[in-house]
Amino acid sequence: MITNENDLKISEMLNLSYKLWEKHSNTWSPMEPEYAKTFILYMIEEIGESIAIIKKKGEAEIMNNIEVREHFVEELGDVLMYFMDILNRFNISSEEFSRIYLEKFMKNMDRDYENQYKNLK
Repeated sequence: MITNENDLKISEMLNLSYKLWEKHSNTWSPMEPEYAKTFILYMIEEIGESIAIIKKKGEAEIMNNIEVREHFVEELGDVLMYFMDILNRFNISSEEFSRIYLEKFMKNMDRDYENQYKNLK
């Protein structure tokens, strides 16, 4: 299942998300698109918890205090878990996501952010 536990692939993360859902499928919402917006809200909540650690502990603590750092990384992991739940609910494969992500990356590499935002009206 997991080829390298220290470097997860998107396909592995999607699989883990689905396995966790299968374990709780009798009490969790179905793996269907109409439930994805709820998981976006859960993901935003986890982003808020990540921000709270930055606000309460500060960047130096995240960088230098192992307990704070692990808590911060755990919250970021929760963000990704909900993100994977969203991808699964919309049946977005790792290949589809990767292709579109890389296309957007290449587009961003060619963007002139300074001029783009300077010219906003």
